[in-house]
Amino acid sequence: MKTSALQKERASYQPKLPKALQGAVKIKEGAPTESVDDQDEIKKLFPHTYGMPLVEFVPGDKCEHKLMNVGVILSGGQAPGGHNVISGLFDAVKKLNEENHLYGFLMGPGGLVDHNYIEITAGFLEKYRNTGGFDMIGSGRTKLEKEDQFEKGLEVIRELDIKALVIIGGDDSNTNACVLAEYYAAKQYGVQVIGCPKTIDGDLKNEQIETSFGFDTATKTYSELIGNIERDCNSARKYWHFIKLMGRSASHIALECALQTQPNICLVSEEIQAKDKTLNEIVENIASVVAYRAKEGNNFGVVLIPEGLIEFIPAIGRLIAELNDLLAAHGADYKDLDKDAQREYILAHLSDANRSTFETLPEDVARQLSLDRDPHGNVQVSLIETEKLLSNMVSAKLNEWKKQGKYQGKFSPLHHFFGYEGRCAAPSNFDADYCYALGTSAAQLIANGKTGYMAIVKNTTDCTDNWKAGGVPITMMMNMERRTGEMKPVIRKALVELEGKPFKTFAANRDEWANHTCYVYPGPIQYWGPSEVCDQTTRTLALEQE
Repeated sequence: MKTSALQKERASYQPKLPKALQGAVKIKEGAPTESVDDQDEIKKLFPHTYGMPLVEFVPGDKCEHKLMNVGVILSGGQAPGGHNVISGLFDAVKKLNEENHLYGFLMGPGGLVDHNYIEITAGFLEKYRNTGGFDMIGSGRTKLEKEDQFEKGLEVIRELDIKALVIIGGDDSNTNACVLAEYYAAKQYGVQVIGCPKTIDGDLKNEQIETSFGFDTATKTYSELIGNIERDCNSARKYWHFIKLMGRSASHIALECALQTQPNICLVSEEIQAKDKTLNEIVENIASVVAYRAKEGNNFGVVLIPEGLIEFIPAIGRLIAELNDLLAAHGADYKDLDKDAQREYILAHLSDANRSTFETLPEDVARQLSLDRDPHGNVQVSLIETEKLLSNMVSAKLNEWKKQGKYQGKFSPLHHFFGYEGRCAAPSNFDADYCYALGTSAAQLIANGKTGYMAIVKNTTDCTDNWKAGGVPITMMMNMERRTGEMKPVIRKALVELEGKPFKTFAANRDEWANHTCYVYPGPIQYWGPSEVCDQTTRTLALEQE
């Protein structure tokens, strides 16, 4: 495999570890935990992995040479730093005992079920250290949720004498890890399951998880691109750029990029939902900013749009909830119908209020809302061109105002969707260090006999020496939610908190950013140089940890 000059130099970077993980390690246990909600239901579903204590690693007196083989799985969408989790896991497993082996299951959880794996060796690993992507072993979206999958996976686990599995994934993948841990514990199979918090969306966080890995790198990558567009925008002075950003459920990416680049408009889905805004109100607000800037002679601007916006507009959210239940219950009747018949079927089965909403949507958007869900039962919002929907509606509103003599400017929109551009970027120093520490923590959780835990690293706005590593029981983060028509245990997603410092900082400045040109051009991620440039955290994390 050919490597770039950057990759060759980057391979020599040695990620920094917290002091507690640098030498011998011992474990410090806290008080028993309980789930964030629905305690009785979660405890009933997870009797063998519920109520376990938080754990923290502290410097120990002697290194224990534990003998253990480990399997690792990359699950779900890519996020920068995944290779460093595996690197930290490998180095820690080998440090515990040179006879230990690490096996990577190929193309996600399906690799476990289908017995597709490779052994990860020192030579094989070297070319992947500090690189982006998940191409070392690939990823996939197979859901581990059925007993026959668990039993099929157990066959290869026994064959390779694997003591524990590490599942690197987001909230849904770690929910599945918790289900698997509970099943193996209930059967007394002696197989441990540990999770690691991955998602660029930033919605896998809580009091114990300060940030999910990949968020730092992805938002810095997107912010560079947005800054470049802002520079171009302020140079040509004739285009409005509508930029959709990844983030299916939460607006953390859009908000972080706004804090870094200061665009004219950034929509925050959680605020729109809380204020019960309609699609027309959103459009009118954007059009008002466009009109004001045009009056000032500025026929240009930048709008940031979270990918999941459409689901947070309350009327559309209610429609989607009913469609989810309808498709879950009657999907077999519906899927073989032609396009026109599908639309008629939906209109015939919706409640009056939701039918009215469905009828007012542009046909292509309505169609997308009624198509197959992803493996976790979610609308595939990335396929809905929200950025074009909004700009078309803004254009129509401005034309209406022009006829009324309320608007005299020019409106020329351009469209972008930043998603895949950031998911596999070379990890920032923060993500390189953070992920390596997560992998090392996962190995120590295994060595200390833990299962049903997620590796965590806290105090991440301090220097790496002072980071605190440990583990949190996955059940602590769970509640019951409606999925595919029924109530299921899932890790609660962390949405943007409207009372939190990141949003309040944004809200305090957005009027000035809207009316004036206040663009900031962050430039590319820096890997070498002053610490204040290379090791800075996201604005979100810095504000949350103040």
